[in-house]
Amino acid sequence: MNPPTIQSVERLLATRRSRTGSLLGVQTLGTGSFVPEQEIRNEDLASLGYDADWIVQRTGILARRHAPPGMGTGDLAVEAARRCIQQAGVDPKEIDLVLLGTCTPDMPMPATASWVQDQLGLEAMAFDLQAACASFVFALITGMQYVATGCSRLALVIGADCNSRIVNPADQRTYPLFGDAGGAVLLAPGSQQQGLLAYAVGSDGSGADLLCRPMGGSKLPFSQAEGSHDPRQYLYMEGRVIYKWAIRQLAQTCADVLQKAHMSLEDVDLIIFHQANMRIINSAVKELGIDPAKVFNNLERYGNTASASIPLALDEAYRQGRIRPGNVILFSGFGAGLAWGTVLIRW
Repeated sequence: MNPPTIQSVERLLATRRSRTGSLLGVQTLGTGSFVPEQEIRNEDLASLGYDADWIVQRTGILARRHAPPGMGTGDLAVEAARRCIQQAGVDPKEIDLVLLGTCTPDMPMPATASWVQDQLGLEAMAFDLQAACASFVFALITGMQYVATGCSRLALVIGADCNSRIVNPADQRTYPLFGDAGGAVLLAPGSQQQGLLAYAVGSDGSGADLLCRPMGGSKLPFSQAEGSHDPRQYLYMEGRVIYKWAIRQLAQTCADVLQKAHMSLEDVDLIIFHQANMRIINSAVKELGIDPAKVFNNLERYGNTASASIPLALDEAYRQGRIRPGNVILFSGFGAGLAWGTVLIRW
């Protein structure tokens, strides 16, 4: 990949504005998550030439989970969904929609959501939604639209990724960042006080080549690769530029949703940012003047789990008693596309 030009970086950092709106009348019935058993600590990466202290200082990550051979994104999604359904106490036969946010599907076709739907024994429409690390937020808003308009009575929204299969072990700047996981929520009709008080979403394709996986699509199929170790089969990230963009976009979209909802940070009970890098999170917290006690993080234990990042954190926060009916929660996802989505939701 060619390095970005100064002009392209300046254009990107100008921050493209988001589309904002609200979507009420939808409630969240339950949450669930799943992570593989295999824990890869920073110390375990020493054999690959990594410096454990450097990883902590640059990212805040201490460990991540990797799926074993034979386990894919669909498996992670199924386990997370089963736990969500059980926690919600609903009849699976009532689920009529399955949305899977992922950037690492089991295969290009069919949608991994179809396999998930079959494994769960559901009679539901099912499809994937791909917006990289913003996939879950995009899928959540989509699922809420189906419920709010009466097109779905019980929607299962999942975020899952098997990132360990698409990162290059030789890329010391990227490989330690990512882990594998799945998370899910169940949506149903609710009161007009529940749902999305505000959302801000957007995309900026001018930065598409800054975070991408070039090989595997119609333009460059794997069959045209020069060899099995062609680096274009792996995720590529221009880390410094993405870091600057993420901080600015995170701060701007949080301000956008609060303004749209006519609320302030004092009205927010819990904040979950995409678990990409603790320096990004800390910078946003400082710039926005957020009370750190309101911010939930699990990055140090799981790394960046992409589409699973937010639903995994939501489920852990819920099980810890940090989410109760009536709470106002702010969360934000951002990543390749470039794509972003920030929502303010009343539980």
